[in-house]
Formats: sequence, C-alpha cells, structure tokens
Amino acid sequence: MLFPIKVCAVCGEEFELKPDKPGFANRCPECSSPDATDSSATHRLDADERKAASEVNEARRKAMRDLLYRKDQ
Repeated sequence: MLFPIKVCAVCGEEFELKPDKPGFANRCPECSSPDATDSSATHRLDADERKAASEVNEARRKAMRDLLYRKDQ
C-alpha cells in the first residue's frame, strides 16, 4: 500500500503520511515530536487556589442557573 508523500511545513523535507502518525498531518515525525513533549509544564494548584477556583465555578453555575430558570413575571 502506498502512502501519500507530503512536504513538511516546518523543515521542507518530504515524508510519507502514514496512518496513526503522531502530530500534525503537515509536519514530518521529527518536527511533530517536540510539540507532544511541551505539555509537560503543568501548574499544580495549592489549597487556596483550588478553593478560589471552586468558589468562582460555583458562582458561575449559580449565575447560569438563575439566567436559565428564572421566571419572568
């Protein structure tokens, strides 16, 4: 089975576009691999930040509930 030949948008090299190739369809595997590893820098929340985010989400849910289910008289 022949795979389509594509040209990498980053480096300009030709590559075969194979099924289940990680990364973008217009990038070669060498140029796609750094993008997958960049997501390792995640921010951990401490207790105060989690509580603040929880309160904000609760207020957002309450506002949406009030907008959706209020009865106009």
